Amino acid sequence: MAWMTATRTTALALIAQYGGDAETIAMLRAAEYAALGDLKGLADWDEIIADIRRLDTEGPGAGALN
Repeated sequence: MAWMTATRTTALALIAQYGGDAETIAMLRAAEYAALGDLKGLADWDEIIADIRRLDTEGPGAGALN
């Protein structure tokens, strides 16, 4: 799937591995980057969290063309 971004791939992998806990796991990772002061890493994980939420509400095709 050429359109799939790294954040989308990570979101799908977390959902596959952790199911309903995927968002919580992503939030914990985001908190680790925040604690380190890594703003780029934090922003990346914020995007992953947004993708997980989007996938939860809109399904796996959400944002496929965006």
